[in-house]
Amino acid sequence: MLREWLAVPPKWLWFLLLLVAFELIADILAKQFALSGKYTFAILSIIGFIAANTAWLISLRTGAELGKGAVLFSVLSAIGAVAVAYFLYNEKINVYQGIGLILGVISIAFLSIE
Repeated sequence: MLREWLAVPPKWLWFLLLLVAFELIADILAKQFALSGKYTFAILSIIGFIAANTAWLISLRTGAELGKGAVLFSVLSAIGAVAVAYFLYNEKINVYQGIGLILGVISIAFLSIE
């Protein structure tokens, strides 16, 4: 069952990945607004959040389960946000954040088992 799921991901998963991508783009734009104070970044960030939530709605409509989808989104966006913070903004990652990311990845594995 897991092998089949990995071979052909469900349609809702693609929209969930779009959700994560739009969310990360919006987060980067929000950080740029915080650093520069330019409202253009704020407006683009809001548009990014709207696009992200649109992808979430489509993901739910195409079969995502609310609980599983919300956890997948939370973990994937957390991993992405930490990567962006570390690589783009040179923010530090502490031990607890690293443990949290590992536990998040483990939670995805458990959610994938049926």
